[in-house]
Formats: sequence, C-alpha cells, structure tokens
Amino acid sequence: MDLAERPYAMLAELTYRCPLHCPYCSNPVRSAKPGELNTEQWERVIREAMMLGVLQIGFSGGEPLQRIDLEALIQTAREIGLYTNLITSGIGLTERRAKRFAESGLDNVQLSFQAAEGELSDSIAGVRNAHEQKLRAVRLIHELGVALSLNVVLHRFNIDRLGQMIDFAEKLGATRLELANTQYYGWAFRNRSRLIPTRDQVEAAAQIALAARRRLRGVMEILYILPDYFTGRPKPCMNGWGRRYITVNPSGSVLPCPTAWEIPGLAFDNIREKSLAWIWKESESFNRFRGTEWMSEPCRSCPQREVDFGGCRCQAALLAGDPARTDPACEYSPDHRLVNEAVRRDSEHSAVADLLFRQNP
Repeated sequence: MDLAERPYAMLAELTYRCPLHCPYCSNPVRSAKPGELNTEQWERVIREAMMLGVLQIGFSGGEPLQRIDLEALIQTAREIGLYTNLITSGIGLTERRAKRFAESGLDNVQLSFQAAEGELSDSIAGVRNAHEQKLRAVRLIHELGVALSLNVVLHRFNIDRLGQMIDFAEKLGATRLELANTQYYGWAFRNRSRLIPTRDQVEAAAQIALAARRRLRGVMEILYILPDYFTGRPKPCMNGWGRRYITVNPSGSVLPCPTAWEIPGLAFDNIREKSLAWIWKESESFNRFRGTEWMSEPCRSCPQREVDFGGCRCQAALLAGDPARTDPACEYSPDHRLVNEAVRRDSEHSAVADLLFRQNP
C-alpha cells in the first residue's frame, strides 16, 4: 500500500437508532452486534483517526442526536483540530443542545429534508410533524451562526419537485445543497422497485440542477449526485476502496465505505480489538479491493481503472453476486443488463403507501 494514500475523512456512525423511517435508509436491515461503542471508546477512535491523518469527521447515524454524549465527542474532535460536521435529521434538536454544540466547536450541520412540502416530507419520513421539527432545527442553527447545508435524497416521489426543493433550500439560507439520487443499498434496495424514477425524470432533474447551479453560483453550492443506474459509467466509489475514507459503525466495526457490510463473506475488524492504524494499513477488508491488482477484465485493461477503480464493490456484490466483478452500472460490464432490466422493470409509478419503511434495530 502507498502510505501517501492516507484517509482524510472519517464517518462516525454513532448509532443506528433513528426517529424516522425513511424507506431509502442505507443502514443495515438487521441490527449490528455487539452494542454501541461507549464515550471513551469513541474518543479513542477520534484521536487515532487524527494520528492517522484524518482532517474531518462526520457524526452520523441513524440519528446522532440519540447519543447523549454527542457534544463531548464533538468537543474531543475540535480540541485535536478536526473539522466537525453533524449529519442529522434535526429531530430532537433543542435550543439547549444547539447551544452546547456551538460551545463544543461544531463547524457545520448537514440537515436532511425529504421534500419541500410538509405533507409529502412527512409521508416519506414515516413520521407526523417531522417537517415542522426540521424547520425549527434550521432556525436554531441559524441563531447560533453555525454553517448549514441541506441534503435531499431524490427518488420517484420527489424528483419531479426538484425546482421547489432548490427554492426551498435557498429561502432557508443554506450555503450548500446536496441533491443525492438514491443509491440502492440497505432499505433502498428492498424498495428499489418503488423508488426508482424513470429516465425522463432523471434527465429533467439534471437540467434543473445544472440551471440552478449556474444561477446560484456564489450564493449556494449545489452538488447533484447522478444516479448510478442511469449514467452508463460507474463513479469512483469513496474515491477508490481504502484510499481516502473510513467508516466506523456503532458497534466499532471499521469499513472502507458505509455500506460495505452488504458484501457477504468479507469480515471487518473491530476497533475494540485492533487499532485504527492497523485496520487501515493491514486489514484484509481494506486491502481486498485497494488499488487495481484485484481487477479482472474488462476493468484490468480499462484506461479508466485508476479513475473509477472499477466502481462500487457493494453494487457488484448485490447485483452480480461477486464483489470482484465490474460494477454492473458500467456499460462495459458483462452484467450491465441487470441494471437496464431494473430500470425497465421498476420504473412504473406506485404510491408512497406501498413503500417498506425502515424499522429501528
């Protein structure tokens, strides 16, 4: 391994508990064991991450506000110089906790919305009055002067309202808006036939996002993440397996990406038994798909192999049954038909009520 390829960001999934039931949640469909890391263990992980070269940390879940020690963990990260980002639904944020987050040195809040309209937003989240609670969280964040970015997961039921969502984010004073088309892992994979949009919907949304990005340049950054199933080429998942990112899940397992648990037969070392540095440098899971030596054709001879790194290993495992296969999202993959068939088969409209809503572990 080239040690120059150090991680620069860590995702700390503090808990899988969450008050929402979003049908596209990327958390596992089964609970993780053993139980959640305690405060002391998380503080050790944070310090080890900094020593390894990590520059920023995202606190996520589930819903990280479910952890009563969240403020202490933010403070630990800031005291050692890490940039801190809270990735939250905003549900449960109180004025008291918001002030404590600011006092702890929180740099940014990334708040999720399901839609611009309250009724649709609540129906997708599976919780009544969730939208109003999110709006209250926005007000609290602004009052504290903490930077605010918004995240919206796009799918069949909200993608046609993309223009309204962009206007909504602008009115809320967000400095950044992430428009992420659903990635089909976890609960989203179970709901794929209900969530996947049509090609016309995807193409129209891309044009709306592009126009808004030009219009709002210098006011609000807009990041539009293309859907794998419609592009014909894979994205460099996590900028390449084991190259830049680390995820630590609630039970302490360390993963190259948040959904790597989807890969059957791949064991992940735990921070309870190994140091973060050892796992990053030596573990079988981080080295399994690192670089290009593991690749078979057509990836091995592809001129893009060090650009897209073969695409997503989890997607290859889910769709083709083998994580070492070329990502089926790639038009050159021998399994690309699986994606095309899914798009053709699963893009007929259904109702929100037909969705399988996420259950807590």
